[in-house]
Amino acid sequence: MPELIYQGPSGRLEGRLHPAPERGAPTAIILHPHPQFGGTMNNPIVYQLYYMFVERGFSVLRFNSRGVGRSQGYFDHGVGELADAAGSLDWLQAQNPDSRFTWIAGFSFGAWIGMQLLMRRPEVAGFMSVAPPANLHDFSFLAPCPSSGLIIHGDEDKVVPEPAVQALVDKLKTQKGITIDHQTVEGANHFFEGKLEDLDRRCSEYLDFRLANPGMR
Repeated sequence: MPELIYQGPSGRLEGRLHPAPERGAPTAIILHPHPQFGGTMNNPIVYQLYYMFVERGFSVLRFNSRGVGRSQGYFDHGVGELADAAGSLDWLQAQNPDSRFTWIAGFSFGAWIGMQLLMRRPEVAGFMSVAPPANLHDFSFLAPCPSSGLIIHGDEDKVVPEPAVQALVDKLKTQKGITIDHQTVEGANHFFEGKLEDLDRRCSEYLDFRLANPGMR
């Protein structure tokens, strides 16, 4: 796939875009894990989520946040990375002005950034948060969570223990008007090593269900 360079809030950002074949197709943005621990847009889970949306006719963007790969800038502890995500979504939507709706998906640190972005963008129809780091970052901004979505993690995750994710899910499930689908992959660690097919199947089934029920929020 050809390299994509576009202007972000503090310099150029490197990404990969798969444009949808049909005008007015939905859009999706995929967010990578922590930059200081090797997270890039080429992470296997990011790559898998990217093509899951591609296969369903979305225009999809994955990108390297500031300081990663050929993206300019320096790691900014989440503040700048959220700005990069918001700018990237603006760029994607400008390329697809007739898009019907948008999804956000992120893995680990990217799930934290994605759910913050979700709070700022009422046009987002749904989200996927893979192994959200509920023990490492503050998720109290989800008050209330504006959209239904999937939270999925492994029961052998040592980076983000299961009780931390469960506490986040329990909090979100008390909110009216949205539905949180919470799934646990048995035997999966934080990186879903040996469990990527199971992760892909579950995410794909959830997305297919949501696409078949467009009125769900």
